Amino acid sequence: MDIQLEKKKGLKKKHLPFVIGGAVFLVLLGYIIFGDHSSTLRVDARGISVGNVTLSQFNDFVRVNGQVQPITVVQLSPEEGGIVQEKVLEEGSQVKKGDVIVRLSNSSLDLSILDAEANLAEKQNFLRNTQVAMEQDKLNNQNEKLQLDLDMTRKKRAFEQQEKLYKEELVAREDYLQAKEDYELTVQKHALISERLRQDSIYRSLQVGQLEDDLANMRNTVMFIRQRKENLNVRSQIDGELGLLDVVLGQNLTPGQKIGQINDLSDYKIEAFIDEHYIDRVRSGLNASFERQETSFPLIVQKVYPEVREGKFRTDFNFTGERPENIRSGQTYYINLELGTPSESIIIPKGTFFQYTGGNWIFVLDKEGKKAYRRQIRIGRQNPQYYEVLEGLEAGEKVIVSGYESYRDNEVLILE
Repeated sequence: MDIQLEKKKGLKKKHLPFVIGGAVFLVLLGYIIFGDHSSTLRVDARGISVGNVTLSQFNDFVRVNGQVQPITVVQLSPEEGGIVQEKVLEEGSQVKKGDVIVRLSNSSLDLSILDAEANLAEKQNFLRNTQVAMEQDKLNNQNEKLQLDLDMTRKKRAFEQQEKLYKEELVAREDYLQAKEDYELTVQKHALISERLRQDSIYRSLQVGQLEDDLANMRNTVMFIRQRKENLNVRSQIDGELGLLDVVLGQNLTPGQKIGQINDLSDYKIEAFIDEHYIDRVRSGLNASFERQETSFPLIVQKVYPEVREGKFRTDFNFTGERPENIRSGQTYYINLELGTPSESIIIPKGTFFQYTGGNWIFVLDKEGKKAYRRQIRIGRQNPQYYEVLEGLEAGEKVIVSGYESYRDNEVLILE
């Protein structure tokens, strides 16, 4: 009789590889689902800079370099062209309004003066000769009129006598009529001569007036040309300091050519070039200040120039209070320009991390200070000391503010 054997229960040797493979698969699956996949990097804690996140007053200002300039600069230019004959004053000299700085010579202008003076003398002689001729003509006309007056008086007397005798029938009618006709003709001639003399007088007056006007214009021309001669002396337009004089003896200058400048040292302003990033925020009337010798000196934005050159725009500041002692043109001051009113904000110290991240993210330390995690943030305004953080950080946290060039795409830093 056959005996049925029972099958042995339990894990057989041939199933062992499948069991191990399944376990490894479960471990990997759990790591994929629940594990931390952040890329990490170990860094030396001594080589990083850590800043505190604080809730504090944020002063909205920018620091710029400003250079002291005279309050007014007047360009020095000749009104007339010519050859530099003499430099009367040198750069740095104190000048008064009207002082001669450079003397020029111009032979063409000298010739023009001689021609104008010759023309003036010619016109004067012509006017004089014309006046003499008119006076002679006037005398001749007056003599002719006197002779005609006498002739008319005689003809009138003869006519009246003939008329009286004719009425008494003592003379022939023909003699009376001839006397009458002679008298009437003389009266008509007298009227014509009188009208001619009147017209001649008007014509002479007009001609003499025109000649005198021409002569006056010629005198003005000569005076103007002589004034041009005087303009060969380049003079200071204001009281001040001769800050620049760029001429040499024998140099040929043209009218309006800039050869130097006069600095008005009655006051000073500060000229600064500001990054174009701030051009929409800088306007006239903003307050500013700078420190010198432990004293703060207030300023105000006087003028903002709209032109941008090499990424910067020019701004002029005027003093609103005292000036520093021994202030000089060309001195450099570090100006704090206030762009807005102070406000309570989340702030972090400025650092080189911004150059790599653009302010879009930052590494935040954990409470133990052993690890730092990458976090997205949003930065608003900035001043020379702090960034204003609009989103992503809370007061009391700590962040790494040093450079991120070696961290690349790592999301977790382990500080050792």
